[in-house]
Amino acid sequence: MSAAALSPTALASFNDNFDLHEQWRRAYAARLQTLEQWLAQHELADDAVQGRLRALGQQLRSDKVMVAFVAEFSRGKSELINAIFFAAYGKRIMPASAGRTTMCPTELGWDASVPPCLRLLPIETRLEPQALMEWRNAPETWTRVDLDVNDADQLSEAFEKISEVVRVSQEQAKALGFWHDEAPEENPPIGADGLVEVPRWRHALINIAHPLLKQGLVILDTPGLNAIGAEPELTVSLIPQADAVVFILGADTGVTKSDLQIWREHLVGEEEDGASHLVVLNKIDAMWDALSTPAQIQRAIEKQRHSTAATLGIENEQVIPVSAQKALVAKVTGDANLLQASQLPLLETALSHAMLDRRNDILRRNVASGLATMRQEVERHLAMRERDLTEQTLELSNLRGKNSTVIKHMRARVVQEQGDFSQSGARIHALKSVHMKMLRELFNALGATRVKEELGILGGALKQSGLKLGVKKVYADTFARLGGFLSEAKKINTDLHNLLQSSFRQMNAEFGFSLQLQAPPDLERYVRDLQKIEDGHLRYLGVSNLLRLNRPEFADRLVKSLSTRLRGIYDAALADVEEWNKAAAAQLDAQVRERRRSFVKRVEAIERIQEAAGSLEERIQEISTQSQAISGLQQRLSQLSAPLLDDEAATEPEAAAALPEKRLLISD
Repeated sequence: MSAAALSPTALASFNDNFDLHEQWRRAYAARLQTLEQWLAQHELADDAVQGRLRALGQQLRSDKVMVAFVAEFSRGKSELINAIFFAAYGKRIMPASAGRTTMCPTELGWDASVPPCLRLLPIETRLEPQALMEWRNAPETWTRVDLDVNDADQLSEAFEKISEVVRVSQEQAKALGFWHDEAPEENPPIGADGLVEVPRWRHALINIAHPLLKQGLVILDTPGLNAIGAEPELTVSLIPQADAVVFILGADTGVTKSDLQIWREHLVGEEEDGASHLVVLNKIDAMWDALSTPAQIQRAIEKQRHSTAATLGIENEQVIPVSAQKALVAKVTGDANLLQASQLPLLETALSHAMLDRRNDILRRNVASGLATMRQEVERHLAMRERDLTEQTLELSNLRGKNSTVIKHMRARVVQEQGDFSQSGARIHALKSVHMKMLRELFNALGATRVKEELGILGGALKQSGLKLGVKKVYADTFARLGGFLSEAKKINTDLHNLLQSSFRQMNAEFGFSLQLQAPPDLERYVRDLQKIEDGHLRYLGVSNLLRLNRPEFADRLVKSLSTRLRGIYDAALADVEEWNKAAAAQLDAQVRERRRSFVKRVEAIERIQEAAGSLEERIQEISTQSQAISGLQQRLSQLSAPLLDDEAATEPEAAAALPEKRLLISD
C-alpha cells in the first residue's frame, strides 16, 4: 500500500477503524441476543442451542485482536506506539529516549477486574522452570505500581520503571540468559566493578483503561534480538498467533545483520513469504535533507524502501516509510501537514486492513457457521411441529360424522402408538451409551495426560549433555507421536459419525424424524497447526538458541512454552468435538421431546371431542391457527438470522461498521 495509492482524505486512523470494529461487534452481538431471546420466548431453543448462542455472543464480546510489532532496539518502536495509541495524552507515555528503553517485554491491556496498575515480574524468575503463563497466575510474585490514568506525568514516570536495570556478576548474567561464553560479541559490557547490566524485570503488565485497550486491544512491547531469543514464549507462541506482524527498521540504517536475523529466525520460515507482515521503515525524517528537493528526498526514501523489500523478500507495498517522532509531534500540536509528511496515516490504514479486516472476516465466519447450524436445527424443529399438526388435522378430519365408537378406537390407536414409541426409549438409551463410551475414548486420545508424557520425554532429551545436533530428530519423533494422537481422535470421530448417521437414518424411517447430522469437525487443521508449531520451534533453535540448550533451565522454559501452545491446540480440538457431539445429541433429544408432546396433544384432542361433539371443528381450527403461526415463526427466524448470515451485509463498512478486537505484539 503505497503513498500514491491512498489519498489523505481516504485515510482513517487506526483508532477510528478500531472504534468502527467495536461498533460492528456490538451490533452483531445485539442481533444475536435478540435472536436468542426470541427463540426462548417461542420455546424453540433448548439448552444446547441457547448455550451455543451465548457462546457465540461471548466470542463477539471477548474476541481479542493480536498484532505483533517486532524490532531490534533503537528503531523507534516505543515512539511509534506513542504516536499511534497515546498521542491524546499530549506527551510521551512509553519511554522513548535515545538508546535502549524497553528492557523487558511489556504487555498493555485492560482487565476490568484489576485496578489500573503496572505489574513487574522480577528477572530472577528466569531461574525457575515455570513458563510466563504460569507466573500470570501468581500475582504475589509481581511488583505492583498503581496508576492514575488521568495523570499523564504519573503514567510516564511509572512506565520509566520498565527500563530499570540491575548490575550482576557474569555468572549471574549467564544463569539469567544474558551472558554467553560461546557468543562474546553479544554480551553486555563489563563495568569497572566487574559487573554487567541486565534488566531488573522479566515481564511487565500494564492494565490501563485506554479506549482501545478496553475494546480488546493488547499491545506487547518487546526488546531486541537477545530478549526475543531468551524468552521462548514470545517467539514460539505469541508472535505466530498474531493477526498481523509489524516489523520496524530504521530508514537511516536499512536492514542490519541483527534485523535480518530477527526476520529470518523469528518471523518468516522457508514455507512463508511474509505476506501477513508489515515492515515500517522508521525515521524517514533523517532523510529530510534541506539541500535536497522534495522530489529527491522522495526518490531516496523509495530507493531505501525497494531495497528493504528486496532484502526481506516481500512486496514493495508491505514496506511503509514513516517518521514516528514527527507523527507524535504533529498529533500533539495539531499540525495536519506534518502528520501527512510523517506518513503515519498510511501505516494506520495498512495496519487496520492487515489486522482488522482479517480478524473481522475470521470472526464473522465463525459466528455465521455456528449460527447456520443452529438455524437448521430450529427449522427442522419447526418443520416437525408443522408435520405433526398436519397429521393431527388429517386425523381429526377423518372423525367428521363418525360415532363415539370410532372415536374411541381412534384414541386407542393413538395410545398404542404412544406406548410403542415409549418402548423405543431403550434403544435410544443404548445408542446414547455407545455414543458416550466412544466419546470418552476420543477425549482420552486428546487428553492432557498423553501430551504431558510426550513433553516429559522431549524435555529429557533436550537436557542431555552435549551439543543438540540431533534436536531435529527429537522434535520430529515427538511431533509424529503428537500428530498420531490427533489421527487416533480423527478415526474415533469418524466411527462416531458413522454410528450416528446410521442410527439417525433408521430413526427417520421408523419414527418419521428429520434428524440430519452435520459434518464432523475437521481435525486435520489441527495437524497442520502442529506442523507449524514444529517448524517454528526448529526455526527458533538456530545456532544461537541451540547453544542455549546446554543450560537445563532454558530447555525447561522451551518445553513449558511448547506445553502452553499445545494445550491450546488440543483444547480447541476437544471443544470442536464436544460441540459437534452435543449438537447431535441435542437434536435427537429435541425431536424425541417434540414427538412425546405431539402424542399428548393428540390424545387430549380426541378426549375433548369425545366429551363434546362441537369441539371437533374447534380443534381443527385451533390446529389451523397453530400452523399459520409456525409459518410466521419461520419467516421471523429468517428475518432475525439473515443479517447475521449475509456475507455482503456483514462485511459492508457502512452496515457492519468495522472489525474485531485484537492483540498487539511489539519489539524495540
